[in-house]
Amino acid sequence: MTPDQLKALIQEVASERPEIGPLEESLKWGEQSFTPVRRNTGSSVRIQPRPDGSAALMFICHTNLVEEFRGLYPEALTYEGNRAIVLGREHEPDREALSHCIALALTYKLRKKR
Repeated sequence: MTPDQLKALIQEVASERPEIGPLEESLKWGEQSFTPVRRNTGSSVRIQPRPDGSAALMFICHTNLVEEFRGLYPEALTYEGNRAIVLGREHEPDREALSHCIALALTYKLRKKR
């Protein structure tokens, strides 16, 4: 997936879930970052283009998000440490799994409260 496709997917996921609401887009460490405008809703999701043409979705490393994703989708997605889902250029990722992971990140703080 290209960075533009990832951006569209993140915005689509947020628009389909009223608990997320609108997103604030900014640059963090030179990467596009998306965070729910409503405070205490979720964690940010960043898009990191890679030199080889691939991209990664980056998550805050002190959360357990990537560990949670790995437990839910051990074979469907490719992970990097405790901070990224890596999306190669060769094949399309499991869109349903990827959308679910994005939704989990964007509702992280809401889910933590429960």
